[in-house]
Amino acid sequence: MARPAVSFVCNVCAAETLKWQGQCPQCSEWNTLEQRVVARATPAQRGSAMAAGGAASAGAAPAALEAVVEGGARLPTGLAELDRVLGGGIVPGSVSLIGGDPGIGKSTLLLQVAASTAPGRPVLYATGEESLAQVSMRARRLGLASASLAVLAETDLGAILEAARSTGAALLIVDSIQTVQFADLGASAGAVTQLKECTAQLVRFAKTSGIAVMIIGHVTREGTIAGPRVLEHLVDAVLYFESEAGSRFRIVRAVKNRFGAVNELAFFVMAEEGLKEVRNPSAIFLARAAEPAPGSIVMVARDSGRPLLIELQALVDRMRFGAPRRVAQGLDANRLAMLLAILSRHAGVSLQEHDVFANVVGGLHLDETATDLPLVLALNSSLCDRPVPQSLVAFGEVGLTGEVRPVAYGEERLREAAKQGFKLAVVPQGNVPRRPIEGLVVRGVTRVAEGVAAAGGEELRA
Repeated sequence: MARPAVSFVCNVCAAETLKWQGQCPQCSEWNTLEQRVVARATPAQRGSAMAAGGAASAGAAPAALEAVVEGGARLPTGLAELDRVLGGGIVPGSVSLIGGDPGIGKSTLLLQVAASTAPGRPVLYATGEESLAQVSMRARRLGLASASLAVLAETDLGAILEAARSTGAALLIVDSIQTVQFADLGASAGAVTQLKECTAQLVRFAKTSGIAVMIIGHVTREGTIAGPRVLEHLVDAVLYFESEAGSRFRIVRAVKNRFGAVNELAFFVMAEEGLKEVRNPSAIFLARAAEPAPGSIVMVARDSGRPLLIELQALVDRMRFGAPRRVAQGLDANRLAMLLAILSRHAGVSLQEHDVFANVVGGLHLDETATDLPLVLALNSSLCDRPVPQSLVAFGEVGLTGEVRPVAYGEERLREAAKQGFKLAVVPQGNVPRRPIEGLVVRGVTRVAEGVAAAGGEELRA
């Protein structure tokens, strides 16, 4: 018979030790080790398992890559923005994990996906957090209905998988993985061992049956999906919901995708009828004041697979007391300090006795270097108290020696600016297109002082 053994598992990183310790030896967290009782097989059982495994492996043969048949066409979600983030739709047999803050709209989004997919293929929506009546009320409020959409209120993983097989579902939605438990494990739902095993079971089920699985995951206070990072390694795609506090807009970001590009963004707005797509995301970030304001400028960012027009704001105020403040929201504070030094050395704009504040409108966080040149122009505009023309757009990287370097996808950024009605662009000389863009005057600069002058800096400082 199998002999029970005791081990201790960390509920943060899932590391196992043979004895209890106050601190986990892997992640160094305190008081996270929990006792688990596992059954160890006897030598005879291990020998029979190895023999069975050897026979099974002997029966499997490699297949030629060209002879492998694809699993079928992707399933459309009914939301073009979400399809683009997923790489063109839901791949049969794939497992996707969606995380986000409570109340941000994860369940609403997947219920809309289920209702849109169900008319063509059967869909099973398994919920462990709500009753069937609650799901029905939400569906009626959102105006969703489909005869092919089956709803199951269940937390036992075996029952969920059996229901998915019996209904012939093409898509299984699990809401949420923290409420599901595997009956053979003694741990409670939400424990590290349950999360790992349930996710692994869902992955095996999806790969063997060809049924696509979408999983909702809770997030921690740090904003990451609760449980060990192994969950993200097991699944095929990981999507995160993002939103500013009090904002109606929602952003879905792909941080992992085996069937498409990563860092793709989908934009939605939360309405009474659920999440609606935003086909022109630049409109979210360009809600500018009617009159031009000093320190405001528009740049063309590429935070996802497409260019976005985003407003940068800078505020320069004379220091009242103490050391000057340097505050950056949505930007790298260290890079802001570097740009201030470059302005002082290579453009003659000194801000040593001023407090400096920089902000990305809309709550986005920009990591690309294309923000350098527009931020420099916004700082100079705020210092001189003269607005930059509202028809001007800028982007470019600034080096420590004062040179302005080109950035990737320059022509795509310029075409997006022209499409949005901008008339003048200040960009690196290396990003000036060979062929003129209709309706857009492009000024190429090689030095940061030239950029300040091209945007009207000489007149502003006079």
